[in-house]
Amino acid sequence: MRAMPQPFELPEFYMPYPARLNPNLEGARAHSRAWARDMDMIDVPQNGKVIWDQDDLDSHDYALLCSYTHPDAPGPELDLITDWYVWVFYFDDHFLELFKRTRDIAAAREYLDRLRAFMPVDGAITETPTNPVERGLADLWTRTTPSMSADWRRRFVESTKNLLDESLWELANINEGRLANPIEYIEMRRKVGGAPWSANLVEHAVGAEVPAAIASSRPMHVLRDTFADGVHLRNDLFSYEREVLDEGELSNGVLVFEKFLDIGTQEAAEAVNDLLTSRLHQFEHTALTEVPPLLDEHGIDPASRLGVLAYVKGLQDWQSGGHEWHMRSSRYMNNGGAPGAGVLGGPQGLGTSAARIARSLAMTHRQRARSFTHVPFQQVGHVSHPPLRMPFKSRLSPHLERSRENAVSWSHKMGIIDEVPGLWDEEKTRAYDLALCSSGIHPDADLEALDLSTHWLVWGTYGDDYYPVLFGRTGDMAGAKALTERLSQFMPLDGEPTPVPVNALERGLADLWERTAGPMAPDARLAFRRAVDDMTESWLWELGNQYQNRIPDPVDYIEMRRKTFGSDMTKSLCRIGHGKSVPDEVYRSRAVQSLELAATDYGWMINDVFSYQKEIQFEGEIHNMVLVVQNFFDCGPEIAMKIVGDLMEGRMRQFEHAVAVELPAMFDDFDLDTDARTTLIGYAEELQNWMSGILVWHQDCLRYDEPHLRKHFADSPGAAGSPPTPQRLRGPSGLGTASTRIVPRQGPVSAHSVVGVHAH
Repeated sequence: MRAMPQPFELPEFYMPYPARLNPNLEGARAHSRAWARDMDMIDVPQNGKVIWDQDDLDSHDYALLCSYTHPDAPGPELDLITDWYVWVFYFDDHFLELFKRTRDIAAAREYLDRLRAFMPVDGAITETPTNPVERGLADLWTRTTPSMSADWRRRFVESTKNLLDESLWELANINEGRLANPIEYIEMRRKVGGAPWSANLVEHAVGAEVPAAIASSRPMHVLRDTFADGVHLRNDLFSYEREVLDEGELSNGVLVFEKFLDIGTQEAAEAVNDLLTSRLHQFEHTALTEVPPLLDEHGIDPASRLGVLAYVKGLQDWQSGGHEWHMRSSRYMNNGGAPGAGVLGGPQGLGTSAARIARSLAMTHRQRARSFTHVPFQQVGHVSHPPLRMPFKSRLSPHLERSRENAVSWSHKMGIIDEVPGLWDEEKTRAYDLALCSSGIHPDADLEALDLSTHWLVWGTYGDDYYPVLFGRTGDMAGAKALTERLSQFMPLDGEPTPVPVNALERGLADLWERTAGPMAPDARLAFRRAVDDMTESWLWELGNQYQNRIPDPVDYIEMRRKTFGSDMTKSLCRIGHGKSVPDEVYRSRAVQSLELAATDYGWMINDVFSYQKEIQFEGEIHNMVLVVQNFFDCGPEIAMKIVGDLMEGRMRQFEHAVAVELPAMFDDFDLDTDARTTLIGYAEELQNWMSGILVWHQDCLRYDEPHLRKHFADSPGAAGSPPTPQRLRGPSGLGTASTRIVPRQGPVSAHSVVGVHAH
């Protein structure tokens, strides 16, 4: 029994699957003890400090963890998996003692760089291990990888590398006393927490790899990410006392929520548990509604289908088994085992997890039901916007007026204006004033580049309006998918013939593709097409949620909103404009990704703040961050708006931190030359223009003006205050928008500078 009370009472966890124990537990315990000693992990000082003694290893009981998380693994496989977990937890404690406590970033980086030599995708290990971490990794790599494909090895190397490298992110934050914002924390915790790495090991344990054809698809990514978030958020709850109070750790979700929301520790723990529950609900939703069609679309054979199902089941086993282990390991805070321990709390002993399932489902039912019971067209009225800090001065292009007129002419030529009655006319085109948006985004562009940017904005906005009207109101998901597949055919990679355009959306894309992608190199053209495909496919995701009347999970919404916003187009096209001065691995660095994602999130949240009344009241939409926050916290729009504003401020501060601290450090890490440094500094300035230009457009255009909305949505239930009909409840009736944008570089702007943005 602990001398001091726990800092909070553990919440009621959502755990719908019973934990099962592998019968090979005792064999794995004996094997892991011997293996850890062989690797010099037990009682062998490291820089004068013993990391573990035998009692540490025995009390942590990683064999019990693996016996719970892999209940069906044969004895030899369980031994191997257990060794991996002994290694990864030893690494965590070894890194803590040698580098987190000393805060020696230079030595930590050198230490992590060496570990990569012990994970060759092809060929043998050539380095000689010099410490227990290296020795253990070399042994495990040699025992694990021969039975797996090159595709799996590459994925496992990447997840292991992320796990190791992002320890530096934690260390840097500790050194700076910097606490991550919630969005940054979720993203980085996936990497440093190692759950994607655990998901790779699930494939090995169940003897079934995820087919390469679908490994990078949205449903498989969502399964991995929701699994990872569930594992990490649960761990944060159990490890708060050890990490935050004992180790001075800042990378803990309870602490992040506590400080970000300015609430007590118990309230923060409940909020983290709500997010954990939401992520597990998302896992189930994806497994049931997205994975089966994915297998059909890719023609996955029966044996591989069974393998995918075994993998999904393996991830579920891990969640329930990991929870049981946390309840019993001395490594974590688990006094009482669960909230309400005793008669009312239900049975708590070994083998009783199944008895707690009914209570688990009952306690979390309201949260699940809330996501499917939103009533559209609610009279929300005007909700005051939160203060939006914009530290970057905005400028407008001198070609704005001419570009406005050219946009109207192009829209007539493509058929965007008046082709679909009631959708777009010339008055709306002028009121939306998308030339103003592109003018603020790249004020130094010449007229040709400004027009190209504006036309992408017009096309994307029209496209996102078109899908709900043509397919949402009719429930024609098959038609939406068919059009999305056709749109991809208007983006040839190597001069392939294209279909004859039959509507304005196809005509516009054919024209824009020729003007934008024609001069590109083949690899750049492929990346650009993938980005456009991602955006158009994200419109299908929105339709799917509308059909189900399902408000998205917060994390899934954020990650998909980047796609509906066109951020992949933003990145791919902007990088093309940079030429070859910046190596590809630099774009994959944490510093550049932090810069890009922070700016992207600030941009689309501007849109969601300004479009709240338009979408919720007049369009019956559910894809809005303010509504997502309302649903998650079960709060009113005023509180939700404030929370979104706080998130925006957090992302702006992260952008500024990336520019001031992370980019300069990354320049030195990669030893970049002057051209590369200049290009990336210019990129940061382009993103500054992008954010300030988006804000100016939202403030000055009429798209979100209430008199304009009442005029153009006169037949909407939200305009008159009448209740929605059952037919409206069945499908989407909201008009979204899409847009794309240019990010300029210093000097002349080429067609390659066009980048994507998608606003509502």
